[in-house]
Amino acid sequence: MTEGCYRKEISAGLEVEIVLKKDQRTGILTKGTVKDILTNSSYHPHGIKVRLVDGQVGRVKKVKLSD
Repeated sequence: MTEGCYRKEISAGLEVEIVLKKDQRTGILTKGTVKDILTNSSYHPHGIKVRLVDGQVGRVKKVKLSD
C-alpha cells in the first residue's frame, strides 16, 4: 500500500481506501474502486480526491499495489 498524495499513482479501476468528508475527524477508511479522479493538481497533501464506483467521494489514503 502507498499513500495517495500523487495523482500519477491513481487511475480508474484501482482499489483504494479513502476517507469520506464525514469521517475526516475519526479517520475511518472506506474501501472501493476508483471511478473518477476529481483533483486536477498533480499533488495534494491530504490525498487526491476521487469518486468510487459506488458514488462515494473522498480523499485517497491508501492505494493497493497490484501483485
